[in-house]
Amino acid sequence: MPARTIHIDADQVVAFTAELVRIESVNDPATGRSEAAAAELVADRMRSFGWHPIVEEVAPGRPNVICTIDGGLPGPTLLFEGHTDVVTEGDRAAWTHDPFSATVVDGRMYGRGTADMKGGLAAVIYATRAVEQAGPFPGRIVIAALCDEEEMMLGVKHFVTAGHCAGIDGAISAEPEGGEICAVSKGAIRLRIDATGRMAHGAMPDQGLNPIAALARVATAVSALESEQQQRYGTYQHLGEIWLTPTVIQAGTIEQINVIPADATLAIDIRTTPDVDHPELIAEVEAMLHEVGESTGVRLELCVIDDRPATDTAIDSPVCRALAAAHERITGEPPVYGGVPGSTDGTILWRDGGLDSVVYGPGGKWIAHQVDEFVEIDEIVRYTEVFAQAAVNFLEAGIDP
Repeated sequence: MPARTIHIDADQVVAFTAELVRIESVNDPATGRSEAAAAELVADRMRSFGWHPIVEEVAPGRPNVICTIDGGLPGPTLLFEGHTDVVTEGDRAAWTHDPFSATVVDGRMYGRGTADMKGGLAAVIYATRAVEQAGPFPGRIVIAALCDEEEMMLGVKHFVTAGHCAGIDGAISAEPEGGEICAVSKGAIRLRIDATGRMAHGAMPDQGLNPIAALARVATAVSALESEQQQRYGTYQHLGEIWLTPTVIQAGTIEQINVIPADATLAIDIRTTPDVDHPELIAEVEAMLHEVGESTGVRLELCVIDDRPATDTAIDSPVCRALAAAHERITGEPPVYGGVPGSTDGTILWRDGGLDSVVYGPGGKWIAHQVDEFVEIDEIVRYTEVFAQAAVNFLEAGIDP
């Protein structure tokens, strides 16, 4: 096909990012906040282009927005994926600028979600618009603006189970990765351990069964298991080591220093590499809990809250090659490959949707979820250009000869 000229509307993609950031799309029912307004803004912008998005409510007030843009010629289908929710802003007083003001200072836009990932979401929408305006193109581009990525990933799970992955040939999630093309990401296992002992007076601990003491032993055993797992699996390229991290402990409903509670809970956040067998690891945790329970008399029950695999898309897959070539053409620099230290919607697209999935987008990898989160204005525009070129590369390379 002849080379196409793609024009990015830089002012509009930056302005749309700011509009998205000003919406407090934190999932917080207590304050009436959700992704609904951000999803409505996305859908309205798509309609203004003459597109026909569908809006699917995943949970009350928590919709997905999905839109297919047909290029008018036979060819493959590329998915651009992003999410509309953001994590809590925390203490607003700790921010230099209001977290939902989208304030621009010295070429940086500040605010919750600027990097994670409203800049990326705006970029894929305007990249697709630019490809469409450049004339007919092979295949289709699907844009999915999904809810609940920051918690249980209800949005992407609904997207997959509703059958929207059918016919898609590759996926790009526009998460902030600091210039790296991330074809691998860590898996996540979230565990809750419920300990049930026997309430007693703090002066007579021999008359009770202390669930806190039992969970302290569990935490020590978890640290030992982490070391054993790290020695067994070593370091995985771009991802590092496996981590087993106790993150939350809660004890009883009665908060009195002189009372041993009847129950307590410990949460563990496990981050794995592609080498780790999740069922085997969970079985090892269960065996450890049985041992601690036997020695303390406290009943320990394990609940697997969520289980997300580590992902490993080949860097020579069509979607990775298309993105790498686009990155090099637009930035003038060779692609740098990295890994996602957490998990993204791309994790579910890879495992449950069966898609080659890669993560790449504007914003620093380590700035997400922090106070004074920001994204460089120039990055929003540059990544929009890369996404547009990646789409052209992927779709045109997929044409049958």
